[in-house]
Amino acid sequence: MTLMDQSAFITAQKVKAGERSAVEVLESALERIAVVDGRPGSLDYGELTDEDKAKVHAFITLTADRARQQAEAVDAKVRAGEAVGPLAGVPLSVKDIFTVKGMPSTAASRILATFTAPYTATAVQRLEAAGAINLGKVNLDEFTYGSSSESSAFQPSPRNPWDTSRVPGGSSGGSTASVAAGEALLSLGTDTAGSIRQPAAFCGVVGVKPTYGRVSRYGLIAFGSSLDCPGPVAANVRDAALMLGAMAGADPHDSTAAKVPVPDYLASLEQGVQGMRIGLSPDYMKITFPDAETGELVEQDLPEEIKAATLHAAEVLARLGAEIVEDVPMPHTAYGIPAYFVISRVEAASNLHRYDGVKYGYRTQSDYHDLNEMYRKTRAEGFGLQPKLRILMGMYVSAAQYAEQYYARALRVRSLLRSDFDAAFDPAGAYKLDALLTPTTPTTAFKMADVYGDSVLMQYADQLTVPANHAGIPGLSLPGGIASDGLPIGVQFLAPDFAEETLFRAGQAFETATAAEAWRKIKPEVLR
Repeated sequence: MTLMDQSAFITAQKVKAGERSAVEVLESALERIAVVDGRPGSLDYGELTDEDKAKVHAFITLTADRARQQAEAVDAKVRAGEAVGPLAGVPLSVKDIFTVKGMPSTAASRILATFTAPYTATAVQRLEAAGAINLGKVNLDEFTYGSSSESSAFQPSPRNPWDTSRVPGGSSGGSTASVAAGEALLSLGTDTAGSIRQPAAFCGVVGVKPTYGRVSRYGLIAFGSSLDCPGPVAANVRDAALMLGAMAGADPHDSTAAKVPVPDYLASLEQGVQGMRIGLSPDYMKITFPDAETGELVEQDLPEEIKAATLHAAEVLARLGAEIVEDVPMPHTAYGIPAYFVISRVEAASNLHRYDGVKYGYRTQSDYHDLNEMYRKTRAEGFGLQPKLRILMGMYVSAAQYAEQYYARALRVRSLLRSDFDAAFDPAGAYKLDALLTPTTPTTAFKMADVYGDSVLMQYADQLTVPANHAGIPGLSLPGGIASDGLPIGVQFLAPDFAEETLFRAGQAFETATAAEAWRKIKPEVLR
């Protein structure tokens, strides 16, 4: 057992007590990275070797020297008897969609490959101020556009530590892979349609999408501005609660950051679920997707073992005193992905207009005769396939002649999705839920290249997570079992606005009650 096999909470306690040094913990992290990660993602990656295919490849940029300076500063404070933060000495990885001053901030795109950020994102700044040691930037789908992390311009793309022939999920695949492989104890990700929770389920870790506005988006390179949520990735619920508490709260740099007080999430963690009303919905036990030939919507039940993991979680919580409320209707769940296709593409197209080769980032090296030609060549060479598809679709569905047919209708569907949750959580309503319990994903992690290239099919990996993004509510995914293919299954709790405490209480209760179950003893392939 190494220092990277302990929790972030215990690690910080030991560093603050002087039992371990932050430098020792950092060196243990760097040793683990050297063993399991392989070469970092790059634009000039060449052919993948057999060795490449057996590694995790979570990182794009590893900043060991900067991390050592941070670790030495934490140790100096401990020796001097000065106060250190709640994350003292905890190794952290950061999804390369956040800016960090003086560090490359690429969004996994060629168009930002040469960009060095002049300022640090608020979430990163707060985590570092709390004593976390920033190891560097981890890989993702280009501009977060995907559900497998394969679309990164920086290859090799991340692989799943449980089976390196599988994807880690996306877009926060590098974040969840780095935690699952024990390269970092915490990671900062983003969730736009499930981009923290889906890869957390695939990689067998805990991922949290906070309430929209709970964590500042300042310094986050935007995808869908009304959907993006920075959030924690951790190995267990307590660590996720610790991390969210360190980075949440109002921010003068971000007008959408909520001015709602941030509670002490750890204080209520052990209160359990006695008396809590937790719902199950049949609408989350199936997926609805368009038939590729006819375009008709087809319903398909989830695999039995994924449904069984969710029902097992409900049984455990019932034994702990929760009241399980069955057959909660969430009738608009099936329309979350179609609405997301429209809304996210419009917002993505708008946000990508700033990448023009003039202000910063990549500029074409080819000859051009005027400004328009420079724009065209820069964007053609700098953007990968997924950004181009989103620009084209976003411009199409927001055009004057189509806006009412697509964009306005998608916004109305978003309101209907919100109304489903309002009805379920209404204290005076029929269900009075404190939380909704669902599967996180309709499958376990799929094989590399099996789904990549089919944007529609891949998007449906997020059908069970995207409703929370439309509604703005918080969600938490945590491991719920191991499937017959040896891969993790995730279960998800959803709760009302700013009820992250409820999520952590429910997650902690389930995690503690199942600690001795056999599936929890199984480790990812790269750590066996």
